[in-house]
Amino acid sequence: MKKHILIYFFLISVSFFAFSAEQVNFQDFELDTLIHSIEKPGAPIITEDYIIFTCAPNYRYVGIAFDFENYQTIHPFQILSRKDDEENVSRHFMFYCYKRQHEFTTLKYRLVFDGLWTKDPLNPNFVYDDNVNLYFSVVNDPDSVKIYTKNEETSGVKFIYRGESGQKIHLAGTFTSWDPWIYELKETSSGIYELTLPLTKGKYYYTYYIGLTPVLDNTNSQKIYTTDGRVANVITVD
Repeated sequence: MKKHILIYFFLISVSFFAFSAEQVNFQDFELDTLIHSIEKPGAPIITEDYIIFTCAPNYRYVGIAFDFENYQTIHPFQILSRKDDEENVSRHFMFYCYKRQHEFTTLKYRLVFDGLWTKDPLNPNFVYDDNVNLYFSVVNDPDSVKIYTKNEETSGVKFIYRGESGQKIHLAGTFTSWDPWIYELKETSSGIYELTLPLTKGKYYYTYYIGLTPVLDNTNSQKIYTTDGRVANVITVD
């Protein structure tokens, strides 16, 4: 009897460590570097190969389910821990890395926190589905957000913000000397705000403003810390 019990716990231990190794052993060095460069949990980070979802570390279990899987599969978040100067280990944040395997325009998802389903509290982009009376968080493909249009006279950059309807969304950047009141996006449809600017070739830093609150473009993973302490998105016009 004891022999069977020992074998049982041995198999459980092997399965646990195998699962743990699978969860934390990142073969992609760039992905591992990107994850460790995240200072705090926030809106989804979108790259060419991955979408990284993060949340606060004070949960026992966090999972994510996607629309393209009909929300049938729950993918567990992992924990990123860090050491302080005294070698004390603490939970920094929780995260899930989705490896992009197909093209999409809009990706919908929901999170589960310790058994409670909800939209992503750190993602300002979400939609309401009248058929099921639920909110769903939304990630938009960066290629569908930044649209470069060229004609004979000038080049234009279309900025698009997706959020709640009825807001006043302003755009500020190096092209406005960071004045947030020069350009206001127009709500072209429910929750979709657009503005096209005739920017010439070059690199620009920008951010959106809701009132006096700066809001990063979470569909653009290119971010930078400016010399005056701002966190801004980066866009390059070719």
